[in-house]
Amino acid sequence: MNILYGAYTLLTSSLFLSCFPPFWIYTRLSGRYGENLRERLGFIPPKLARTLSGSPRVWIHAVSLGEVKVAVPIIIALRQIQPSCSVIVSATTKHGRQLATETFGDDIPVVYAPIDFIGSVRKALSRARPDVLVFLETEIWPAWLAEARRMGIKTALVNGRISVRSIGGYLRFRRFFREVLRNVDAFSMILEVDGARIRALGADPKKIEINGNAKYDLLASLADPAIEREMRQILNLKASQQVFIAGSTRGGEEAAVLGAYEKIAREFPDTVLIIAPRHIERTAEIGSLVERRGFRYQLWSELDSKGARRREPVVIINAFGVLFKLYSVGTIVFCGASLVPLGGQNPLEPAVWGKAVFYGPSMEDFLDAKALLEEGGGGIPISSPEMLAEKAIWFLRHPDALKSYAARARQAVIRNQNAAEKHAKVIAGLTRGLVLQGSGCLR
Repeated sequence: MNILYGAYTLLTSSLFLSCFPPFWIYTRLSGRYGENLRERLGFIPPKLARTLSGSPRVWIHAVSLGEVKVAVPIIIALRQIQPSCSVIVSATTKHGRQLATETFGDDIPVVYAPIDFIGSVRKALSRARPDVLVFLETEIWPAWLAEARRMGIKTALVNGRISVRSIGGYLRFRRFFREVLRNVDAFSMILEVDGARIRALGADPKKIEINGNAKYDLLASLADPAIEREMRQILNLKASQQVFIAGSTRGGEEAAVLGAYEKIAREFPDTVLIIAPRHIERTAEIGSLVERRGFRYQLWSELDSKGARRREPVVIINAFGVLFKLYSVGTIVFCGASLVPLGGQNPLEPAVWGKAVFYGPSMEDFLDAKALLEEGGGGIPISSPEMLAEKAIWFLRHPDALKSYAARARQAVIRNQNAAEKHAKVIAGLTRGLVLQGSGCLR
């Protein structure tokens, strides 16, 4: 690569060599952050590497919870196209790795991703020996891509998106990213605007396809009525009880949600409020805020693990992986990170349960989902906390209108599926020559 990549390699190598020794000592003394450190340094366990017996070998990198969920339908579609392929999945975060392990079990090996240091990446790729390296959504790692190209490994950015909030930062280093993106063999993007942004960064237009968002593909099948019954039992909900869910909220939004809830509760006093913060370490902060507003609350962990009955009007979710299930019992659902300028959250998760979805003006990270809902007549945009309360109360007064919006929201999700298959075909296309020369499993 050019001098820019040389500078990047020098910088990351210097940082690694200077920071790793004291960090290693800290992990040994404190017992923190040492979990699977060897994997992060590229030492994939030999027993995991030996499970990759099929051909071609596909390594899919999913950073955290959201990307792991995207990986599932893509892997299912890929295996339908290439039944004998081997797949390995990597994650960066602890929770992402846990979800991947729970999801794939013994069927697919799951590892921590190596840090983007040339030594770690080289070691990991040498042990796994993938034919194709797939990055999901917005993952662009220079050392991974350069080493993959050097080793003859095909690479792809799949379900790719570049948000309006991040494009400015990328463009400031356009010369660097133009060189990095030359190492990518295929870009399978979500929207036309994502394709335009990756092209503006220097990607070859001939390598770019627009194939939609694979996040939608499994949603309809995941909305199991048995989950709703379970959630109602845990939350001790009466059949007629209204439930206001604020999902994936960020700092500043809980106060807005509580303000709206105060107004709703005056007219519908039996309404239950469920707050699911994006970061559960904020639970104590949110609990204090709830009490200052004059409400009592319980934690989800008290209800779920200890079998206690819900008796308070507010429940704070202090666990990962339950929000999607909770959407099943929502009457009014608000998607967080949208009343503050943080790009929003996926509004299709509640929509697939047949819920009308409220969201604020900041939905830059989910423009496709927002457009899909609004075109289908199932999304309810709001511009302020006051509007959230006003519209929520109106819909609670007009339940037939709420049901109509909810039904249209679900249909919008169901009508827009099969993106995973399109993304999988891009991956399969990169392995075509390998498969035809080898096992012949492409069809």
